Amino acid sequence: MDDRPLVMHVVYRFDTGGLENGVVNLINHMPTGAFRHAVVALTEVTDFRERVRAPEVEFVSLHKGPGHGVKLYPRLYRLFREQRPAIVHTRNLAALEAAVPAWFAGVPVCVHGEHGRDVSDLDGASRRYQWMRRAYRPFVDHYVALSRELADYLVARVHVPPARVSEICNGVDTTRFTPAAGARPAIPGCPFTDPKHWIVGTVGRMQAVKDQATLARAFVRALQLRPALKDTLRLVLVGDGPLRSQCLQVLEQAGVADLAWLPGERGDVEGVLRGLDFFVLPSLAEGISNTILEAMACGLPVIATAVGGNAELVSHGVTGEIVAAADAEAIAASLLGLAEHPERAAQMGRAGRERAERRYSLAAMVAAYQGLYERQLEQRTSRARAWQAGH
Repeated sequence: MDDRPLVMHVVYRFDTGGLENGVVNLINHMPTGAFRHAVVALTEVTDFRERVRAPEVEFVSLHKGPGHGVKLYPRLYRLFREQRPAIVHTRNLAALEAAVPAWFAGVPVCVHGEHGRDVSDLDGASRRYQWMRRAYRPFVDHYVALSRELADYLVARVHVPPARVSEICNGVDTTRFTPAAGARPAIPGCPFTDPKHWIVGTVGRMQAVKDQATLARAFVRALQLRPALKDTLRLVLVGDGPLRSQCLQVLEQAGVADLAWLPGERGDVEGVLRGLDFFVLPSLAEGISNTILEAMACGLPVIATAVGGNAELVSHGVTGEIVAAADAEAIAASLLGLAEHPERAAQMGRAGRERAERRYSLAAMVAAYQGLYERQLEQRTSRARAWQAGH
């Protein structure tokens, strides 16, 4: 019999994304003797599950429909009673409701992680979302915030006691994501192979909150301001989703679609990043961005918007630049500044790699989660012993 405690990671959908990638890294790199793991998706588990290399990880899809998931409560309750997890770890508001059946099923510890903003609540000001989080608060033992901004939100807006909030940043695999050795390698399948090309790119789901359309407009604007760069400046947008057609439309209307490459979703993210000269994250909201960390680890200068934890990762003027969100002019200015000063861009990339190795290792992230899980279980055991002694 396997007596390792079981952690059930509950997400809305287990698909390509930063949140899900964090779950994969945690499961793959946590010492095998510490915990068992299972992944529960309220909607569906996709082929993204293949990135989990740890053995004997169970995946469960519940195929939830739109709206509140109260109809799933009986199924979740039975699942928790049958599997008897020591910890249920929900992530983001869309999965937080699973804390209720976990509590009724007698799960010893419920941990909830806040990973980033929803597109309909970019600044966290929605009173409805605050109220919803407060309503679930009695069912959560401890919270994990991926950035200082999210930790402050939980304390100030959701009224979670500070002692019940831990800040744990994502980690990046600096052995997998490494700078190119020598000259920039070609991205497999990419038409931009000329060494004179200066390639700017981004990687991520193409949805409204990621705002790749503003990057497409910034690329167009940069070429309008410096027409001579049409010979060298190129754009790579990797990912799939509803914003892909909008980006293509922006580029086609400006007559520069042939200077951009939109290959859809790719599994070789590290290979894509090594084939770029600099990375842009134009998001309208973020927690702690995995792709920023991966780009830094690959030695790329990063242009990122001033949202969420981006400014905690990117040191303005040192490892990249922080610009206003939804501001194509600002992004275009930064693109031109780096493209016209390649030595400065290269120095930023080197500084970013050093920062990723020093501050954002996977080992530190895994150790923080393992320590949190172990402390929460010990505290629950201590409280039970104290209650029994008093009765």
